[in-house]
Amino acid sequence: MSHLHFLLVDDEKDFVDTLAKRLRQRGFSADCVYSGQAALDQLDQKAALIDVILLDIQMPEIDGIQTLELLKRKHPLPEVLMLTGHASVGSAVEALKSGAFDYLTKPCDLNEVISKAEQAVSRKKERMAKIRQIQATPFISERERQKRIAEILKGNGG
Repeated sequence: MSHLHFLLVDDEKDFVDTLAKRLRQRGFSADCVYSGQAALDQLDQKAALIDVILLDIQMPEIDGIQTLELLKRKHPLPEVLMLTGHASVGSAVEALKSGAFDYLTKPCDLNEVISKAEQAVSRKKERMAKIRQIQATPFISERERQKRIAEILKGNGG
């Protein structure tokens, strides 16, 4: 798989720093932030570079679900893998409904993280290709074009 760029978001600094180090040893890029707000700020600056966001659900101030909803509204293309040390079906369903690609429980196996990230990036690339196709389609109104792109970004477009 091609070079992936991760954004790791978790208030557990040691966990994030260790995971980033392990990902970098495997040849990936990894940026680390320790709060939902820091993740949103980072995306405002570098959204085009980031392929996959690993986002913890349990964080102070803005939790992972709120962060996910805010970032998907502003930056719909990077894929999000939710992380939690508190496995709960309810939060998993909520995360998926809010646009997360998938859900992992901590501690998570590095190979599983990489595998899920590669699947997520495949979906991101498919969505980007569909958007480019719609942007290049002649004879449709700008309103229709925007509607079709919005459907793709929500996961409904085909």
